Amino acid sequence: MEIILKQDIKGLGEKDDVVNVKNGYGRNYLIPQGFGHLATSSAKKVLAENLKQAAFKQDKIKKDAQGIAERLTDVKLSIGAKAGESGKIFGAVNTIQIAEALKAQGFDVDRRRITFETEPKFVGEYVANLNLHKEVKVQVPFEVVAE
Repeated sequence: MEIILKQDIKGLGEKDDVVNVKNGYGRNYLIPQGFGHLATSSAKKVLAENLKQAAFKQDKIKKDAQGIAERLTDVKLSIGAKAGESGKIFGAVNTIQIAEALKAQGFDVDRRRITFETEPKFVGEYVANLNLHKEVKVQVPFEVVAE
């Protein structure tokens, strides 16, 4: 019998896969546990349409991320922080400050998508990695200056 999986099942398939299983396994385990449903012709058409719409949405999200990445290539940020005479900053520069600096320049980037190669602990120049999409990543240089 053919089953459309509703979630990833180790050793069987991933979500939205159409798999052939033995009748008992499908009727007595997969369908009652909510792991899949029968792959009728109408269910296959619905699945194909859903996959087509999901691919379209992912493509649009990727294009938007690429557009933001292209505009971010010339951006350089300056983050102010209190620092001692040795150049060591008090506290820390974090992703929230980077996200706010980007927002001030017209870029709305979620702070959870920002990482640092090295933690900024001193006054100087650093690089922030922006993970805009799973296939679109960009590096933005920023400078920590003493206030």
